[in-house]
Amino acid sequence: MKFKASSTVLLSHLQAISRVINNKNSLPILDNFLLDLTGDVLTMTASDTETTLITSMEVENVEGNGKVAVASRLLLDTLREFSEQPLNFEINDSNLAMVISSANGQYNFIGQNGDEYPRLPELQEDARKMTLPVDTLSDGISKTIFCTADDELRPVMNGIYFDIHHDGLTLVATDAHKLVRYKTNHTTVTLSDDEDRTSFILPKKPATMLKNILPKESGEVEVKFDSKNAYFTLSNYTMICRQVEGRYPNYNGVIPKENPYKVIVDRVSLLNALKRVSVFSNQASNLIKLDMRDNRIKISAQDIDFSISAEETISCQYADEPIRIGFKSAFLIEIVGNISSSDVILELTDPSRAGIILPFENEENEEVLMLLMPMLLND
Repeated sequence: MKFKASSTVLLSHLQAISRVINNKNSLPILDNFLLDLTGDVLTMTASDTETTLITSMEVENVEGNGKVAVASRLLLDTLREFSEQPLNFEINDSNLAMVISSANGQYNFIGQNGDEYPRLPELQEDARKMTLPVDTLSDGISKTIFCTADDELRPVMNGIYFDIHHDGLTLVATDAHKLVRYKTNHTTVTLSDDEDRTSFILPKKPATMLKNILPKESGEVEVKFDSKNAYFTLSNYTMICRQVEGRYPNYNGVIPKENPYKVIVDRVSLLNALKRVSVFSNQASNLIKLDMRDNRIKISAQDIDFSISAEETISCQYADEPIRIGFKSAFLIEIVGNISSSDVILELTDPSRAGIILPFENEENEEVLMLLMPMLLND
């Protein structure tokens, strides 16, 4: 089979799907891209058996059809060194020898039988469907993925929980110290007559792939899923992944309902002050203290071992009784850094209960809540 393709267009498609490929694969064939030529469409696949990413592009001067598996690293390293130009690909159907011809040279590869590549899992008949705008899914994943855990003992915490109901979609991620809940009603959901809601857990690796791909896409994304797998269909990509099995913790149960103390503060001022003061926190505990009173927040940290300390006062809206609370500075910086509004609201109950961090203004059709467990203050 033969075809002609643009070097840069082909490279951008292959780079996008190459992140799926592991450094060490259980099956040697998974070190390869699967190239499948049907008509004038070249479909490219990369997989690690758990996650599969597929993309396609139109090619020219096509002769014949077929599929071949090609070493991913060799192909990427070759394409990276070309400036934009047309490349001719010729694959010998009998021995799978592949020749790439440019204006100035020839590059010889040897392919593998494409039929040995793992087949895609098929969805069960009772699969459910959901469609939502690409921007909504991109926002939801970006605002939750940083809260996922790396916990071998509790794999359900290592992904993003999709809680799907007739009114919309809730995405949740938590590592037991911090939690994000992202709600949107900007979805169309097809559930069976007898169910009110359904859910699945998207693992961190495919979530990261989607986070990278979605900003380049537009339109709608269609999500189909059964009890084991989920299919995400975009205009240029299809991703199939195995879900995390297990029961997700009751996330609503840990969110305090009554929070009498509300502090409104400029997000950038708070973020920059936290970053400066956290440099002086104890490296082991990372503790940073917030003391709120009389429309001011005093942010302080110290490391007795090195005899260093810092404090900074910023203005806020808070006229209630004084309250002091301690947080792990790295977590608080991460949470405030992942909120997009100009002001943030801190909702507190007491120094031993979780603090709620909210954007002062939510984006259209979304509602974001972030939660952080406090650290106990000894003094």
